[in-house]
Amino acid sequence: MNSNIFDVSDVNFLYAAYDNNSQDVHALKDINIKIQKGDFVVILGRNGSGKSTLSRLLNALLIPQTGKVLVMGMDTADENNTWSIRSTAGMVFQNPDNQIIATTVEEDVAFGPENLGVEPGEIRKRVDDALATVGISHLKENAPHLLSGGQKQRVAIAGILAMKPQCIILDEATSMLDPVGRKEVMSILRKLNEEESITIVHITHHMDEAALAKRLIIVDNGKIVLDGKPREVFSKVSILKSFGLDVPQVTDLFYSLKQQGIDIKKLPLTVEEAFEIIDDLQKHTS
Repeated sequence: MNSNIFDVSDVNFLYAAYDNNSQDVHALKDINIKIQKGDFVVILGRNGSGKSTLSRLLNALLIPQTGKVLVMGMDTADENNTWSIRSTAGMVFQNPDNQIIATTVEEDVAFGPENLGVEPGEIRKRVDDALATVGISHLKENAPHLLSGGQKQRVAIAGILAMKPQCIILDEATSMLDPVGRKEVMSILRKLNEEESITIVHITHHMDEAALAKRLIIVDNGKIVLDGKPREVFSKVSILKSFGLDVPQVTDLFYSLKQQGIDIKKLPLTVEEAFEIIDDLQKHTS
């Protein structure tokens, strides 16, 4: 049985030139990638690398000029599959205001299942469950435009959850949030992945968020240049910096210490891991 939710084969995508004085932009070049059901994948890349284009291909918002994108075996190039694909893989965008359309939170969350033709009793249950999952049941009667940025993104995620997707794709969905809002959203994503087995594909430029993933994909100049577990990828500090990317601050600090001759066997991804390494170093020097 196929365990892949996404299967991207030999994909190329070009943005056409706006006028005769500019050139076509080859945003993605010969992309091959498989993402398994239940995975938590973060895609990183500098501005213009092609990462957002890749996310839109997974949701059939864009169709490749060559190659094929399959979502649960459904070809995104077949227009008959579009609604099923977007019900399977819901998308959360950078600015939640662009996704929120109703006058109350619960009405907005109900919008998706209503369009799917779900019967009213089931919609009520889905809305209540989705709001409870993202922790904003107490805001259900509030006007979305009065909420904080983090709360608005919770509403957007709840709206996707109410459609019962197998995957949530987030295209820079935390980039406009403050640290508290980003932490709230990442906590929800981890909960959905670990407890509901929902596949997460998160496009971001925040290294601390990338460290929480199960798999990290680096895109540069339209190509996949690194693909592996966060610890494996973030250990390649100099290579990442050559792609215009950073690593988590704590990883960068310990990389500098290692460069100065301190015996650090593995680079930490979190502050907690850093304290463990410091404790271990103290034991060996005392």
